[in-house]
Amino acid sequence: MKKPALVLITGASSGIGTELAREYARRGQPLCLSARREADLQRLATDLQREHGVAVTVHAADLSEPAAMDGLADALLARGEPLAALVNNAGFGLYGEFADTDLADTRRMLRLNMEAPLVLTRRLLPLLVAGRGHVLNVASTAAFQPGPHMAAYYASKSFLLSLSEALAEELGGSGVSVTALCPGPTASGFQDRAAMQDSALVKHKRLPSAEEVARYGVVAAFRGQRVAIHGWQNRLLAQSVRLTPRRVVTALVAHLSRRT
Repeated sequence: MKKPALVLITGASSGIGTELAREYARRGQPLCLSARREADLQRLATDLQREHGVAVTVHAADLSEPAAMDGLADALLARGEPLAALVNNAGFGLYGEFADTDLADTRRMLRLNMEAPLVLTRRLLPLLVAGRGHVLNVASTAAFQPGPHMAAYYASKSFLLSLSEALAEELGGSGVSVTALCPGPTASGFQDRAAMQDSALVKHKRLPSAEEVARYGVVAAFRGQRVAIHGWQNRLLAQSVRLTPRRVVTALVAHLSRRT
């Protein structure tokens, strides 16, 4: 019986990343998990090995640093195993006025949200072709419009969505598919890190769980779906943006993202 190919998941130590790891483990896929917090990765690896009997390795790295991006790619290339999936989930957001946001933090966010998926996909593409695998990029419904109060974050997710759709077309004959998963606000710990608990987007709202979003994304990736927007309301809103004047959309997002 052919051994299942490896799945690499970044940002696997919490939130949607952890649930993505559980989804692939349920399917019997061996995993390589990457994030900054090695202790959390090790605990997750132990749980997945015990619950699902899959092989799990961990690679602790801060993928907002270019050397760490290349270090992770080097490690996977040295293993030489075909990849069943590359899941670019690592990322974070910054909430606040652009003029007040720390520039060093913004640059780190942009490297993690944009450069890391680009570098890993480009360098690991031969392993994906060998495994006839897929790329799952965790974008956001933020990708579909400008986002006052989170301007750089929204822009980074727009980049990732555009890159995903373009690569899906380019790789159409290679056996590799590319899916952009676009969840709305999710109960994942993202809001705490972004310091946006008082934003009207999330305050007093019942948010879908990270488990729901992860399951939806993995199913979409195995189907080869190019864009997977979680939730019918989010799908409706993403489509309505195309028919609404851009200035109106931007003003509406600014209102919805305000502090309450």
